[in-house]
Amino acid sequence: MSDSAKKENKVGFFEGVKAEWSKITWPSKELLAKQTIAVVAVTVVVGLLITVLDYILQFGISLLS
Repeated sequence: MSDSAKKENKVGFFEGVKAEWSKITWPSKELLAKQTIAVVAVTVVVGLLITVLDYILQFGISLLS
């Protein structure tokens, strides 16, 4: 491949990236805050659930031994 063809490929790639970047719809600050709170809440709940299950399993195993 010649140097000019490589240059055209690079330019075409970055033009495509620029075109796709302009299509992105960014969330509003309010929506972003709500989604962040939801993710943190779900993470905490799942963490607590795993912790409780771990303690229950430890207790059950200790009864067997």
